[in-house]
Amino acid sequence: MTDHTLHLRPVQFVDSPVGYDGEVARLAGGLQWFAAYEVSEQGTRRTVAIADFAAELGTSERAAKLHAAITAPRPPLTLGDRILRFDQPSVAGILNITPDSFSDGGAHVNDPAAAAGAGFDMTVAGAALIDVGGESTRPGAPAVWEGDEIKRIVPVIERLATGGALVSVDTRKAAVMEAALAAGAAIVNDVSALLWDDRSLELVAQSGCPVILMHSPDPAKGPHGGHGYANVLTDVFDWLEARIAAVVAAGVPRTRIIADPGIGFGKSLQDNLRLLNGLAMFHGLGVPVMLGASRKRLIGALSNEAPAADRLGGSLTLALKGAEAGVQLLRVHDVAETVQALRVWRGLKDQALVGG
Repeated sequence: MTDHTLHLRPVQFVDSPVGYDGEVARLAGGLQWFAAYEVSEQGTRRTVAIADFAAELGTSERAAKLHAAITAPRPPLTLGDRILRFDQPSVAGILNITPDSFSDGGAHVNDPAAAAGAGFDMTVAGAALIDVGGESTRPGAPAVWEGDEIKRIVPVIERLATGGALVSVDTRKAAVMEAALAAGAAIVNDVSALLWDDRSLELVAQSGCPVILMHSPDPAKGPHGGHGYANVLTDVFDWLEARIAAVVAAGVPRTRIIADPGIGFGKSLQDNLRLLNGLAMFHGLGVPVMLGASRKRLIGALSNEAPAADRLGGSLTLALKGAEAGVQLLRVHDVAETVQALRVWRGLKDQALVGG
């Protein structure tokens, strides 16, 4: 078997492991159990039951490594007085301090107190994390000077952090990361996976903060480039796998890395749908997975070109799709509605686990 071309995607999910001894495996220490893998290798696909895994794939070091990564629990992040858990899906609320973001641009510009208030409202609604950004990453958005980006976000982050909220900073720039961490942000979320700014990887490694690495086709040029994929699911997986390895080699512990497949960034509608249907494969990276699909263009494309403000139903559908695939962190605009959807989903899971 040619290991380097092999990929595993958990399939055949079951509501409960009860009655399936030796036939199912637990996904990343979370609430999902699965009975088989879809095995992809050199353009072929086949299904291997968990019960038959050792017999059929036991000689493959690659398969053993992926299986161990897929089934290992994800340790929580302890960040000061706050703990971010990964044994169930959590919500990260999007707080854009920009005049031009595709969905909510301009809502909180030049009013740090109101912006922080919106962030606190998200925490009350159930967000585990507030993701603060000062530069739009929509297609065609102009670049923002780092000084202006810092001016936009630091007063908001200071208020949120002082008030006890767990904050991540959504930026590609090392100077902005540095200012945000000093203001109280605990996590860096970089759409360029620390490839836009030459200083960012060293800064993150030295600070010890967790980092979210997102896939984009050509992050050194911008998040929306790219020229298509041979197989978008395995191509994105392989890119993230290599990027995680490089970041770990630079001194960032794997336990402080989160991966994001980058829905909507340089990908066609078909690409995005394939990624969403294959999300469970990304647990093979051995790190928590974040899904950012809220109000994305693909929802409009599938619903009569609904504008961003009218994409709640599609956003909730994709959030639940992520939860079903074991995604640990859902980055969303509509926090209260997503939290409610997840609570109902969790209620169904809990009932199944007790046998009903």
